[in-house]
Amino acid sequence: MIRILSLILALGMATAAQAEPKANKLFGAQVRPSQQSPMPVGSYNRGCAAGLVQMPESGPTWQVMRLSRNRNWGHPEMIEFLQALSVAARQIGWAGLYIGDISQPRGGPMTSGHASHQIGLDADVWMLPPRRLDLTASDRERISSVAVRSADQRSVTPNWTRAHHTLLRSAASDPRVDRIFVAAAVKLEMCKTATRADRAWLQKIRPVPGHDTHFHIRLKCPAGAVACQTQKPTVAELSNGGSGCDDTLLWWVTDYLEPPKGPQKPAPRTRGARDFTLSDLPQQCREVLASR
Repeated sequence: MIRILSLILALGMATAAQAEPKANKLFGAQVRPSQQSPMPVGSYNRGCAAGLVQMPESGPTWQVMRLSRNRNWGHPEMIEFLQALSVAARQIGWAGLYIGDISQPRGGPMTSGHASHQIGLDADVWMLPPRRLDLTASDRERISSVAVRSADQRSVTPNWTRAHHTLLRSAASDPRVDRIFVAAAVKLEMCKTATRADRAWLQKIRPVPGHDTHFHIRLKCPAGAVACQTQKPTVAELSNGGSGCDDTLLWWVTDYLEPPKGPQKPAPRTRGARDFTLSDLPQQCREVLASR
């Protein structure tokens, strides 16, 4: 009898969880930010954001792409950082930057795409050097970035230039930046060409699949952001205090691409961002959603 009651209770809890709306639907439906003070809430992969501000669609040194997504919202520090980085891009010979997704108006899990970008501190920057900064809204939906990683994932393409290296070094050298995600081949190339006297910033350049046409900037939790969760492990721990140009990097272009033969234990399926309900997010996210 006790076992039957336990099964009934478990079934009831599962049914209730299934009935609760998905968080990505709730946050994806928001078209305006919350009228609250800026605050990243939770973690980059499980959270939301209060008081985000909009990256202007165009500026003297940038344009936001894919405007239909309404994902050009970020913490004020992120918006300030991106605008400053676009000026740095002009100084290396580019017209500026094409900015990809930042966050939804109130952050939170997205209806498509990213698992992160939930607290206003993540942003994608296209690898495509802008030729012009007067693209129409339809232009920005139609054109695509360029791949700087080869099809076999082991090297960079001719699209990769020294200017890309300089831009990424500039971004990684900013103390507000926690880490930057790129294709492993990009990190390998940067390790080869960085000077011996100037390598500390390479620690922040992290290899992650799926970043061959853009690089993903992640800022640290801003000062005073008490609801923001710092990412662990740190880049210093990941690289054992070094630059990350070691065997851990080579793994991405060896065993990762061609796993050793033999029985492979299937990885258990974990719940992703699009499975989350409000119950999976910090309690403050309910307040963010309810705010006018």
